[in-house]
Amino acid sequence: MEAVLAHLRGAIERGEYAIGDKLPSEAELCRALEVSRPVLREALRALQTMGLTVSRTGKGTFVVASTVEDPTFGDYAASDLLEVRRHVEIPVAGYAARRRTPENLDHLAHLLDRMERETDTTAWVAMDTLFHLAVAEAAQNPVFRRVIEEIRDALARQSAFLNELGGRREQSNREHRAIVEALTDGSEHDAVEAMAHHLDRVETTLTDIVRSPRTDSDLPTEGEPQA
Repeated sequence: MEAVLAHLRGAIERGEYAIGDKLPSEAELCRALEVSRPVLREALRALQTMGLTVSRTGKGTFVVASTVEDPTFGDYAASDLLEVRRHVEIPVAGYAARRRTPENLDHLAHLLDRMERETDTTAWVAMDTLFHLAVAEAAQNPVFRRVIEEIRDALARQSAFLNELGGRREQSNREHRAIVEALTDGSEHDAVEAMAHHLDRVETTLTDIVRSPRTDSDLPTEGEPQA
């Protein structure tokens, strides 16, 4: 999928598809790129997340920008989402280290074990949002949970985007484990540091995806498996 995305993104950025242009139909693109429809649809969704296209029901996909600036996840721009996460989730991790109950720790440990065994991206993304909700719950302040609930859909969309294009799952599991270990130790300092590191890595991966498109040479040649 990454190679298909890079090809379409490159065509838009080079002006082969200008702002206002309609992309070829899914059937045409599948034939031209020699990929399956599910692979193409993933790439088209990523283009929309990057803010390069919009999908209009019954009409097709249209180009609305020629460069990637700030991806959108649900109702929120990536930069806005990350800013809020830093101001909320980092101190929340510290509170959670001081206030967590044995039940909170058991829930987080069980969730983390499931995430580390999970191979399906959709299932893992769902548990990723549950993990961050569980950390908020461990802070014993219902307002924190309400804030995370408000951005839950955006978190899930961002998580899926980073896993599909940035291969974040294993790294994220390690970062989550560091957070849980800090909470288990009751170390406010370590919990804050672990959450800050986690969000730093999210930002770095997102920046790499936005700024470093792959080239058409990454498209599979005949006989190679599709992304």
